Amino acid sequence: MTADAAQRGLVLVVEDEPAIADLVRLYLTRDGFGVHLERDGTAGLAAARRLRPVACVLDIALPGLAGTEICRRLRAADDWTPVIFLTARDDEVDRVVGLELGADDYVTKPFSPRELVARVRAVLRRSAGTPVEQPRVLGAVTLDPVRRAVTAGGAPVQLTSTEFDLLAHLMARPGRVFTREELLAAVWGYAAHGGTRTVDVHVAQVRAKLGPAGVIRTHRGVGYAADA
Repeated sequence: MTADAAQRGLVLVVEDEPAIADLVRLYLTRDGFGVHLERDGTAGLAAARRLRPVACVLDIALPGLAGTEICRRLRAADDWTPVIFLTARDDEVDRVVGLELGADDYVTKPFSPRELVARVRAVLRRSAGTPVEQPRVLGAVTLDPVRRAVTAGGAPVQLTSTEFDLLAHLMARPGRVFTREELLAAVWGYAAHGGTRTVDVHVAQVRAKLGPAGVIRTHRGVGYAADA
């Protein structure tokens, strides 16, 4: 995974053909994305819920759950993570059904890996919309996304880029508890393999820098949230 993966985010790829899955992973990784692979629909749905990827690339004909069913269940849960279907089916009915279920795009095999990467980047640009540029205020902490500046009790706080992104992610949804895996996926751009200690370390660093004005709360056994 490249150093830019944390900026691009984690893409979930659910594809049961190993050669295609590896090719998709190769090109997405080259473009700076983190990639998590699953081979069947049931595991894919669980990963989508657990990891909160920035986008999902789903084959339609999967063992376990079809890609369309994964998309349907995500949308039913009000999860609007961008979804791109990757499939051998070129039937217009399948295409329409997939898009009606809430998919963002549809790529038919055989495909150009570069085109798929371009599609992923395009749906992410669309889903981002107009950036929220207003400062976020929580308790005595103010975070300015444009200037990438933080103050606590009116005093400037010097955070590293990763520390800033971690605090910004938490403050974007005050009170929402994020698991360590979700934070790894959203801030660092990769799935947890063998531990999530890096999240705990960065949270401790941010807390130390914010001092008494700190807004990050630990929810034991779950994760972290930003609360006033």
